Amino acid sequence: MVVGAYTFWDAMWTMIVFFAWLMFFWWVVMLLVDNFRRKDHGGLAKAGWAVLIIFLPIIGAVSYTIARPDIDVADYGYSGYGYSAPPQAYKQTSTADELARLNELRTEGAISDAEFEELKRKTIATA
Repeated sequence: MVVGAYTFWDAMWTMIVFFAWLMFFWWVVMLLVDNFRRKDHGGLAKAGWAVLIIFLPIIGAVSYTIARPDIDVADYGYSGYGYSAPPQAYKQTSTADELARLNELRTEGAISDAEFEELKRKTIATA
């Protein structure tokens, strides 16, 4: 055996350790992103979790993953940024509800009578 030889299995072990550290680093970064995007944390809670995750990454990351509650996508504030809307945004409205909404818009002056008639015709046609 040659002293200082770097075998195939040494290279495999090096790659495994490298990618394990890479995955851990990515997990910590994603937890920090999650922490700062949440709407249910206050500023002090976000700062506390960030300090814990940065200075004690193993303990902080594991405890944050266990302690954080499950929240909906809408709680992250994703609406309007190219992300799909939460399921409740796709709520079906009836034709009568849509016509009532159009009538309110006409009454408020947001749309003209001609626009109201055109939108009413389209609403009834799609029903």
